[in-house]
Amino acid sequence: MNRVIKDWKDIKINDSWAIFKIIAEFVEGYERMARIGPCVSVFGSARTKPENKYYKLGVEVSRLLAEGGYGVITGGGPGIMEAGNKGAQEGGGKSVGLNIDLPFEQNHNPYIDPEHNLEFDYFFVRKVMFVKYAQGFIVLPGGFGTLDELFEALTLIQTKKISKRPVVLIGSEYWNGLMDWIQTVMLGGENNISESDLDLIKIVDTAQQAFDAVDEFYKSHDLSPNF
Repeated sequence: MNRVIKDWKDIKINDSWAIFKIIAEFVEGYERMARIGPCVSVFGSARTKPENKYYKLGVEVSRLLAEGGYGVITGGGPGIMEAGNKGAQEGGGKSVGLNIDLPFEQNHNPYIDPEHNLEFDYFFVRKVMFVKYAQGFIVLPGGFGTLDELFEALTLIQTKKISKRPVVLIGSEYWNGLMDWIQTVMLGGENNISESDLDLIKIVDTAQQAFDAVDEFYKSHDLSPNF
């Protein structure tokens, strides 16, 4: 028992020192991201291959965003993230990658601007950067990480911790089942959200529709930092 207590105290001490590393990641992220300008975060699976239709949609929507004057923020890895960065460069826009150190899947893709390639050890710091500097969120099919990022953005908008931003899901075939569950079970069955919360999400099937949803939003809203 004494050994267990000693190890626990050591862990708590190490946790205290980790605060400085966390602060350093926030400071570097804030300083570098603040210089980039208006961006849209593009989320999706790291496992999506270039021949997949959603990869191609990721390239197309990111190119349209770049041509429309928005930078593109991705998680910096392969799959949809690579597609987003590739499209941003094709459109002549800023291509930002927020990389995370993972034991699998993650290595930065070649389409990130070198000056906009950031590295993180902590998921929660990285998620702050995704949200703080995004004027909107384009979400393509993905797994747990994609859903985590999607619901993080929705929660912050719902609770008014950030101002309203467009949240656009591409691929009705993929997303309609989730939306049906949200509407029938989360709202209709358990009343765990408000009916107006459904308006926070827009589902589309083309890159042009996704871009138009973002661009139309900013015809009546100011581009501004989130918090």
